[in-house]
Amino acid sequence: MARVVRVVTDVAAVDRPFDYLVPDTLAHVAVGDRVRMNFHGRSTRGWVVADVEEAETLASKPLVKWLGYGPPSSLVPLLEWAAWRWAAPVARFFLATTPSKIVSSLPTAPAKVALAAGVAPTTPFAPGVWQLAPTTDPLGLILSAYEQTRGRDGTLLVLVPTEGWAQRLRGRLEQRGLAVAAGDEQWDRMRAQWPIVVGTRGDAFAPTPRLSGAVVIDADDDSFRSEASPTWDATSVVAERCRRDDAPLWVTSVLPSPSLLTRGPLWEAAPADQWPTITVIDQRQRDPHDGVLAPAVLAAARRALEGPEAVAVAVVLQRLGTGRLLACKKCGELSRCDQCGQPEGEVEGRLVCPDGHGERENFCLLCGATNLRRVKTGVTTLARDVGALLHHEVLEVTAATTSIGEARVVVGTEAVFGRVRRCGLVVFVDFDQYLLAPRADARRDAVDAVARAARLVGAHGDGRGSIALQTRRDDDVTSALLARDLRALLDDDREVAEVLGLPPYGALAEISGEGAEVFLSTVPMDQVKCTSRGDVTVVRAPTVEQLCDALGQGTRGAGRLRVAVW
Repeated sequence: MARVVRVVTDVAAVDRPFDYLVPDTLAHVAVGDRVRMNFHGRSTRGWVVADVEEAETLASKPLVKWLGYGPPSSLVPLLEWAAWRWAAPVARFFLATTPSKIVSSLPTAPAKVALAAGVAPTTPFAPGVWQLAPTTDPLGLILSAYEQTRGRDGTLLVLVPTEGWAQRLRGRLEQRGLAVAAGDEQWDRMRAQWPIVVGTRGDAFAPTPRLSGAVVIDADDDSFRSEASPTWDATSVVAERCRRDDAPLWVTSVLPSPSLLTRGPLWEAAPADQWPTITVIDQRQRDPHDGVLAPAVLAAARRALEGPEAVAVAVVLQRLGTGRLLACKKCGELSRCDQCGQPEGEVEGRLVCPDGHGERENFCLLCGATNLRRVKTGVTTLARDVGALLHHEVLEVTAATTSIGEARVVVGTEAVFGRVRRCGLVVFVDFDQYLLAPRADARRDAVDAVARAARLVGAHGDGRGSIALQTRRDDDVTSALLARDLRALLDDDREVAEVLGLPPYGALAEISGEGAEVFLSTVPMDQVKCTSRGDVTVVRAPTVEQLCDALGQGTRGAGRLRVAVW
């Protein structure tokens, strides 16, 4: 009997497999391999996902060509799970684990070697969730994970937020005699099950047949979640791979999210001396003629310019949300809703809460003054003002900036964190843009930004640099940062998520786009709850399984559709 295989095409709009005959010339084709076939009169590529042992009807079309290795057969069920988990065509995930060129042969993986006596970590790190201080070097944890998994079959997968970080980490591991593979150029090594794979978000789908263990550094970092459809996140993928391979998982975070806490027991290694020196400046008591930098910050910046750091001062202004806060000219208090605490906006001369808790006249709730002003300085204007205050040349840094050269003072958005390696002083000129951003994880974003700045200035015990936060409000976040103790924030986030039914205590998805109405009309509404928020429909369910099963029954019609499952 002729062999028949089931093939998924790379045409994402056709999200179903088809059966094809395997000619004798392609008898070597295996599950996961890439193939070319005739699909409705045109030549199309695809992946073999299964052997059809007893086909009801004999497939009439044969495969045309073998296009080399694809993901290993052990990874196919994971890719099908990812398609269900994030309500997306499975072809999108096959593409994520496929090389850009044809790979027709695989190298022989080197053996796992033991670490030298002076390199091996003295203290083992148990698998689970590690709350680390921002300046803590995670190399010890990674080496500990390698030693604990060295006797297991498979690859140790290590993910970090940025490619620059991954490159530095690969070099440090190779200096210690370890064999490391990463990137599309070394896809064949990953497929051959190299001892260690180090990469970023996309390498969560690294084509290694089996994991011996996995480490995700800064697992709550936004870079691990794809903003493009499908909106999958690498931490969830790695956790699922470890579950299927019965492999240990280590994840780290400065402030573990409620969802991350489900990945294992919580361990803490965040001593106060591993945090930087942090100063909070209350803008409400400042003289409005002082300029964009408070006198204390200005003095610290001048001291930093006398120091040895290549970049002395980095000023960060991140506009999240609308970025149009209102503040009282008299007392400096921000205009916020008295019910939910969100920043109010001005619509036709009246102050309005973004959640519609009512509108009121334009006046300050604290002192009653009616002279509110907008806090909306842009990066370009800020760079000009900082240069005038410091009497020093300033470089404006944006996402398009490739190099900072010899600039000693830089001003920009969070792009600064990706361009500067060391710094004497980091100034968040308007920290309220983080604290009052209209996002559920605004506080976490604020802590994450300070953590990234901490890696530039160093730990308090090193006596290197410092961080200044300019704000117009008292907040639990700034209090926790000053105390260098985030346990209260962690407990509070967990309680809020449980009360509001947010992940992991509930599941939600955001549906938007031209095709949203047609898609939602085919989703069984008896299994989910829907609410509208502008052009976005939020779908909720008690569990991820119930939500994904319901969304899986939806039918995609014409028009753009974005399904973001959390």
